[in-house]
Amino acid sequence: MKATVLVVDDEPDVIDLIRYSLEQAGLKVESATSGAEALLSARKLEPQLILLDVMLPEMDGLEVCKAFKADPRTAGIPIIMVTAKSGEIDRVIGLELGADDYVTKPFSPRELVLRVKKRLQQAAPGGPPKETFRFGPLAVDVARHQVTVRSKRIELTAKEFKLLVALIERAGRVQSRDQLLRDVWEYDAPIDTRTVDTHVRRLREKLGSAARHLDTVRGVGYRFVERQGAAEVTV
Repeated sequence: MKATVLVVDDEPDVIDLIRYSLEQAGLKVESATSGAEALLSARKLEPQLILLDVMLPEMDGLEVCKAFKADPRTAGIPIIMVTAKSGEIDRVIGLELGADDYVTKPFSPRELVLRVKKRLQQAAPGGPPKETFRFGPLAVDVARHQVTVRSKRIELTAKEFKLLVALIERAGRVQSRDQLLRDVWEYDAPIDTRTVDTHVRRLREKLGSAARHLDTVRGVGYRFVERQGAAEVTV
């Protein structure tokens, strides 16, 4: 059964380009040209993924994304934002609102298809858990609790390893310091968030050149970035 992708954009030419690219890749494509139409279509069609343009009339894509995530019927659908805005703040806001990824216009149809397929695979029910992550020279073997950079073993503490895996599993999404404290350190009560900063600094020092995947988002937290052409995940 073909996976359905809902494309939300007010430019017919863009919809046609995306439709052609995704249909050539064996996917089913539905479209909406406004936020209101997108909300109705998503509830009716229950697509496996949504490609959402930021610059929509009346109700912009960020508002639509927020509405999707607030509705239990659509909250679990992966969202890839398609935006002409390249500023970091716009990307961060989208990711904070729950978007899973973003693509900046003008985009490569081939890259878009690869990103869509990757998100669909990650969201597939019953899929096997990821055991090994590869990003260029960086390899993380979860089962063996092992990290290597250019085939050289990197010694990490238990918390450093858990922090790295948590960021990788949510690649592209900004993780606040409080969220990381809850998920990695399992702290429910607020404590000094400099604990996270200290561990990230040490992690960067140990990873060396592979530390380029770790981004700091000022005033928010951290995220793992899959640099173009370098990411690969195996199971």
